[in-house]
Amino acid sequence: MYKLYSMQRSGNSYKVRLAFALLDIPFDVVEVDILRGESRTPDFLAMNPRGQVPLLEVANQRYLAESNAILWYLALNTPLSPESAIDRAETLQWMFFEQHALEPSVGAAYFWLALVRGGRDLQMHALEDWMERGHGALRILEAHLKTHDYFVANRPTIADIAMYGYTHVAEQCDFSLHEFPAIRDWLARVESQPRFVRMDWVRERSLNPEGA
Repeated sequence: MYKLYSMQRSGNSYKVRLAFALLDIPFDVVEVDILRGESRTPDFLAMNPRGQVPLLEVANQRYLAESNAILWYLALNTPLSPESAIDRAETLQWMFFEQHALEPSVGAAYFWLALVRGGRDLQMHALEDWMERGHGALRILEAHLKTHDYFVANRPTIADIAMYGYTHVAEQCDFSLHEFPAIRDWLARVESQPRFVRMDWVRERSLNPEGA
């Protein structure tokens, strides 16, 4: 049984929970509130020295960090992983883009504006930069999705899960998706997938064969 250390409202953690749900893979989840310092305790740092969630225990005392690395691991030999070498490379291309362009802008704005009390006042100096870089990243997504239903291989893959994590909460942190109709249509396509779950979903018993 996999054990996932996760924070409910973290976009990066949600990506992994969404992958588990779409693949119908059983797992246990341990809630870690990073806002209360629960990822900075000695016990947690012994598992992940970077003090971040999500963190997946894949075997006894064997841990895998970084949300997109976990997605890649879980998707191997499943329908969420493309088959051809070029499609897999393009999947990695979009996942790298997500972590280097989308997450540092939209993800950072979401964290400080939606999760941290008083975060807007604390980060006023960064807002303009987040907005500029975030809109730039969203325009790149919009251009791609105008001619593609999904990011890679003409079907849902972990590239879509990686992108969905923070794109779907963009409007909670000052970004408007009104000017991005292709993104809105893509969000709806992702949400129509069998076994799709929202960020506030708590793992159902049916996903755990032991009924725990």
